[in-house]
Amino acid sequence: MFHRHEHDHAPQTLVGITFADIFRAQEFLTAVTGLAAHDKLKLEDAVIVVKNADGHTVVRETIDPQPGRSALSGAVWTSLLGLLVGGPVGWVAGAAIGAGAGAATAKLVDLGISDDWVAWFRDSVRPESASVVLLVSQVEGDALIDEAARFTGAQLLYANLDPGTLERFKEALHDSSPMPDTSDEPAS
Repeated sequence: MFHRHEHDHAPQTLVGITFADIFRAQEFLTAVTGLAAHDKLKLEDAVIVVKNADGHTVVRETIDPQPGRSALSGAVWTSLLGLLVGGPVGWVAGAAIGAGAGAATAKLVDLGISDDWVAWFRDSVRPESASVVLLVSQVEGDALIDEAARFTGAQLLYANLDPGTLERFKEALHDSSPMPDTSDEPAS
């Protein structure tokens, strides 16, 4: 199961890794960002999912537009256009229209990891842990597996890798846990 962007024909790999705390998860995300900066892989998207002991979950996405930011951006640009075309009244009308359009666009646009997958990971993360979900392509050799070896103790939550690569990834983490049941995974 590989995900593809229409403009990019390279297969994409989805990987979710669970850590004991947010600090280790952030450290791993920083390491992967370093791999991307050195052209060892192309990082399409990353999501951090944190679940506390009570089951409350916080999700941080790296590239999906957020409704508030998109509304503000839409309001600024259309209010400026409205000011040029219709003066002060055009400015007010443009701000209102732009804010609504920006927020609506953010709800419709789903870049990177799909909202269905984010929901799946949010439900799959165990309490008192943090998971990093990566959507990568153009991985150079074993760069991601080699980097994962520095994070022993983490658990592989999901990966759409071939069985041999999947086993090597789990070995790099020293993860002997069984893979979770993915029968309820979202359709691609």
